[in-house]
Amino acid sequence: MTKNNSRRSFIKRASITSAALSTTPFLLAASKNDPQLLHRNYSFKDFGINDQINIALIGTGIQGIYDTQAALQVDGIKIVAACDLYTGRLDRAKELWGQDIFVTRDYREILNRKDIDAVLIATPDHWHQTITVAALKAGKHVYCEKPMVQNFNEGQEIIKAQKDSGKICQIGSQGMSSLGNEKAKELYEDGAIGDIVMLDMYNDRYSAEGAWQYPIPTDASLKTVDFDTFLGSAPKVPFDNNRFFRWRNYQDYGTGVAGDLFVHAFSTLNYVISSDGPNRALATGGLRYWKDGRDVPDVSITLYDYPKTETHAPFNAAFRINFIAGSGGGGGFKLIGTEGEMEIGQNSVTVNRSKLGMEPSGYSMISFTEDMQAKIRDEYAAKKLDTRASSLATGTTTWQAPRDYKGAHYDHFFNFFTSIRTNGKVIQDPKFGLRAAGAALLANESYLRKQPVSWNPTEMKLL
Repeated sequence: MTKNNSRRSFIKRASITSAALSTTPFLLAASKNDPQLLHRNYSFKDFGINDQINIALIGTGIQGIYDTQAALQVDGIKIVAACDLYTGRLDRAKELWGQDIFVTRDYREILNRKDIDAVLIATPDHWHQTITVAALKAGKHVYCEKPMVQNFNEGQEIIKAQKDSGKICQIGSQGMSSLGNEKAKELYEDGAIGDIVMLDMYNDRYSAEGAWQYPIPTDASLKTVDFDTFLGSAPKVPFDNNRFFRWRNYQDYGTGVAGDLFVHAFSTLNYVISSDGPNRALATGGLRYWKDGRDVPDVSITLYDYPKTETHAPFNAAFRINFIAGSGGGGGFKLIGTEGEMEIGQNSVTVNRSKLGMEPSGYSMISFTEDMQAKIRDEYAAKKLDTRASSLATGTTTWQAPRDYKGAHYDHFFNFFTSIRTNGKVIQDPKFGLRAAGAALLANESYLRKQPVSWNPTEMKLL
């Protein structure tokens, strides 16, 4: 169905009868905005001992632990090994998952084990490509945390390694498989907001932890931390606890706010509107408050251009991050279209459709005589711009996940493990992951160059 036909279909269903409105319930809920419950049917199949999936975690830090806890909620998953360069995290792994799990500082020992089916890679960004490729070549299925790559030129090797290995590779923007994303995609394709004209995304934080000033353990030293291995291909520097435990603050190891936060938004946006991504970016920002030695901005604003495609009109996107938001913090992700707006969260979607004013008001009529104003009103009335259908197809509706919803993180791992068991497709494969990461990395490139940068979203190349 073409986009225009889809939009007409949406308005038609929203205006014909109350029965039809049950599928597009704007009017039913418009006055009180009563939430509509979302739901998902999980396909649970019986599995035996041979269907158990043994996983290992490489990078037992904050995100790695949250990833593993979510993965273990899926039936038939067992963690058998963990890897980290700080011995205290290996001790923590045993506390969490049992004294019998295998622990090591060397990820290659994980890949050499025959009892491991899949690895979760939650290392600093500059190690993602190296370990992901090695894991795929070793015959392991891979769940790699976002952003998939630290640099533009690293993605193609992961794509090739996945294709050559035939193994499943899921990129870990954990909100991707959420009920919110799923419903938003359905609504967008149904024409709920018309043609998209703008995306507005922001993430405000107001805490040291939110600005990546993570705690440093009291026993951190060259004895407990393998700092040389951590550096990897990055420039050699003396041992520095901040660089190891707060690596997101440094360009050598991380990807700044864009790689950490923009990439989630691009994953959702590209999925909802079935897009390959933007083709141009212009970034600005600076280090305004957290001057703790970091070399990435704590305030960032980036404007993106999306070209016209078969699935969306040309539009602009605004991405804003503020790590010193005196308002106290918060966030939002809103698609704005020609006929409405859609605010998307992992657990909910809210669509608001307003009436477009097409007839002149007193403001623009004041300079005309009373006789001329009457003639102009008659002229507009004859055009019948203010139709009953346009008035009916308005209102606000929220779709909300039920209280017992297991969450987007669970859903992303459920998709990953189901794909392993059925040799199916994941929702965020390496091509998708590179397009999301590439779009985010454009912000860093533009910020450093102090000029706009261009990107070919189809070929995934910097221009």
